[in-house]
Amino acid sequence: MSRTDNLRPKRTARRSETNGDGAADIDLGPLPNLAGYMLRRAQLAVFQDFWRNYAPFDIRPAQYAVLIVIERNPGLRQSQISSALNIKRANLVALLDSLEGRGLAKRVPVASDRRSYALHLTEQGTAMMQKLAEVSAEHEARVGAIIGEAGRKDLLRLLQGVTDAVGTPTAEDEEG
Repeated sequence: MSRTDNLRPKRTARRSETNGDGAADIDLGPLPNLAGYMLRRAQLAVFQDFWRNYAPFDIRPAQYAVLIVIERNPGLRQSQISSALNIKRANLVALLDSLEGRGLAKRVPVASDRRSYALHLTEQGTAMMQKLAEVSAEHEARVGAIIGEAGRKDLLRLLQGVTDAVGTPTAEDEEG
C-alpha cells in the first residue's frame, strides 16, 4: 500500500438509488462517515415520521415547537419565542398568523408596551395540544424503539453536547 492510499477516503458504504432508469449503485464515498451528513439524514427520516403522523392535524414541526413554547410559557412575547426557537421574526409572524387564523393561538396586547403582544393558546389550541401530546409520545416511542431508550438518551446527550460546543445560531446568523 502506498502512502497516498492512507489519505483516500474509505469507501465502506454504498447505497442503491433508483434514477428512473432502474437501480444504480452509487458510491457515497465518505458521506456515511460524516457526522453532519448522517445527522441530516437522520433528521429527514425523523421528520418524515413526524409529517406522516401529524398530517391529520395539519401541524408542521415549527408550528408544534411554537405551540409547545406557548403552552409551557403563556404570556411570552413574540420576540422571546423568536429568540428561544431561533426563528426569524418575519417567519414567526407568518407562523403565528396561521396558528391564530386556525384558532389555536391568540395575541393579547401587552398593557405596558402597545407594540408587543403576549401569546396564549386558545381553548381550541389547548385541546389540540392534548391530542398532539399523544401523537408526540407515539412518535418518540417509534424513534426510541429503533435505538432503544438508553440509545435515545445517549443521542440526546450527544446532540446537546454538539450544540453546547458549537453553539446554536441565532435566526439573524442564519439569514446569511
